[in-house]
Amino acid sequence: MKKRVKGSEAVLLALMQEGCDTIFGYPGGTIIPIYDDLYRYADKIKHILVRHEQGAVHAAEGYARSTGKTGVCMATSGPGATNFVTGIADAKLDSTPIVCISAQVNAEKLGTDFFQEADIIGITLPITKWSHQITSASEICETIAKAFYIARSGKPGPVVISITKNAETELTDFEYDKKELLKEIIKEPAMPDERLINKAAFLINNAEKPLIIAGQGIILSGAEKELAEISGKGNIPVATTLMGLSAIPTSNPMFVGRVGMHGNLAPNAMTQEADVIIAAGMRFSDRVTGNIKGYAPRAKIIHIEIDPSEIDKNVRAYLPLTGDVKAILASIIPQIKTTDRSSWMDFAKKKNKEEFAKIVEPGTTEKGCGEILMGQVIKEISQKSGGKSIIVTDVGQNQMFTARYLSFEKERSWITSGGLGTMGFGLPAAIGAKAGNPHREVIAIIGDGGFQMTMEELGTIMQCHINIKIVLMNNSFLGMVRQWQELFYDKRYSNTELENPDFQEIAQAYGIRHKRVSDCGKLNESIDDMLACKGPYFLEIIVKKEENVFPMVPAGADLNNIILGKTTNDK
Repeated sequence: MKKRVKGSEAVLLALMQEGCDTIFGYPGGTIIPIYDDLYRYADKIKHILVRHEQGAVHAAEGYARSTGKTGVCMATSGPGATNFVTGIADAKLDSTPIVCISAQVNAEKLGTDFFQEADIIGITLPITKWSHQITSASEICETIAKAFYIARSGKPGPVVISITKNAETELTDFEYDKKELLKEIIKEPAMPDERLINKAAFLINNAEKPLIIAGQGIILSGAEKELAEISGKGNIPVATTLMGLSAIPTSNPMFVGRVGMHGNLAPNAMTQEADVIIAAGMRFSDRVTGNIKGYAPRAKIIHIEIDPSEIDKNVRAYLPLTGDVKAILASIIPQIKTTDRSSWMDFAKKKNKEEFAKIVEPGTTEKGCGEILMGQVIKEISQKSGGKSIIVTDVGQNQMFTARYLSFEKERSWITSGGLGTMGFGLPAAIGAKAGNPHREVIAIIGDGGFQMTMEELGTIMQCHINIKIVLMNNSFLGMVRQWQELFYDKRYSNTELENPDFQEIAQAYGIRHKRVSDCGKLNESIDDMLACKGPYFLEIIVKKEENVFPMVPAGADLNNIILGKTTNDK
């Protein structure tokens, strides 16, 4: 049934039709009409007022990644829209479905350099799945329907909508028939030919050393059950990429760890030994493969990927299977035979023991309980949370130590910036994750460098009463860059040491309970206090200044050249 409304109201009605219950945003002059109608719909759509538009995009990402829904953010024209850019690029590289709505000057003023005019469509064209400039209220319903469909179909990603101010104030007939609005673009997902499915099953069944490498595609498609089933039925070990963490429980006996630059010794060694690799929903990024020329030299690679452009882009596939990973795995599972691969798993166990002796045990204990190590912090948090909390990290050593030492027992429990590696991501993304999951514990693990890029979002936490736990691992360094400077630049610490403010006073100013701990003897009780707090909590942990995260594959090296410590090149 048609309803005559202003364009600004049509935007909100369309968002509600798409299931949007939360918007992360920041108002401004050209978007006031939408915010005026939002005032009337406050009981139907929750608006979270961020302190910077970049924070709105990252919050929308955290919401999307933790819920499986499409995140929505909103800003005004000009600088409001351009502040979206880093977050949009982050969402594109990490395949996160978000719809970014920005206002624009009146249509007749476009191209005149009007006050707060910026061509956000042109600016973001390379980093979006789709973008559209609305200049008439009559376009709103169709554009928003297309935006949500495109953002979450196929390989998910960000969409940008720019709405001119006149389109917000014009009257239009509101009628939201999604089937009709999308009739020209809806496509049925393709499935590989049955012969290719049969060939994949044959390769897997006849492999002596198969390895599944699970990427974020498993999580995006909801294929966690199928992943566990094919692995369990065929006794096939599973490794994940950084973005694939939590796709399979850490406690699953077939899980062997994480691949890549700071991945575990076992799965990296297994990649080099495997005769068949099932790459499920992953894109063979450089951080996974190392030097491509030396990558997986013995393996026939079965690449399951929804985006055809990813096939053979970085690593050549022996058998490409293009389509939804959940559907493809489900079609292969009935043909998988139960095969004894105990000797292959013994190889993994041997490598895991080697890593434990050389890295894990030394990395989580400090003799005499002196300086706190990052591994200690993560191990304590992991044990106390039971692997069920949503963990959001920033980028750097805090990120890699967390990925290294944290256990996951529940899906969609890991949120981080992978492809773009965006410092400042952690705090606003945790806000979004909590907004989408009010009944789950959300813990943000952040370094002192990244925290200072978006710490203004403490104001959002204060105003919106967002109950997240913030763990700041403070080493007064840009830790990951310093590690590279130590290992590869003869300790020339050029502009990586930080002179920090008193973070406790900052937390106090925002009315957030806080604590600083530097004595490892008090670490345990400090984490208990944080987790027991009913509201937001800021725990600053003073960690060892010059600590390195291992294993590490140097940039440009292949996976055989993994470093297990400062002076070792053990494989």
